[in-house]
Amino acid sequence: MSRVLVIGAGGVSSVCVHKMAMNSAIFSDIHLASRTLAKCDAIAESVKARTGAKIATYAIDAEDVPALTALIERIGPKLLVNLALPYQDLTIMEACLNVGVDYLD
Repeated sequence: MSRVLVIGAGGVSSVCVHKMAMNSAIFSDIHLASRTLAKCDAIAESVKARTGAKIATYAIDAEDVPALTALIERIGPKLLVNLALPYQDLTIMEACLNVGVDYLD
């Protein structure tokens, strides 16, 4: 799978990104995006301290389909993992469909 994009930077996301980083043979290139870049950066710093893995972070409004589509195209993930708020599911799915990337919620 190698490259993955995670949307959302709450508690569930933190746990998942840490676990992904512990399985670098599967998730060798992790990207994390959320509305609040500082939350993404805090998770990335924690992951680096615990596992040594570097996580790329981005600020994104998950309700802005064109911007999210552009971010997905730029990163080129094999999988997008949606750990954002439930009301953002449809816009995130739409962006994934626009690009043709696999979606996991």
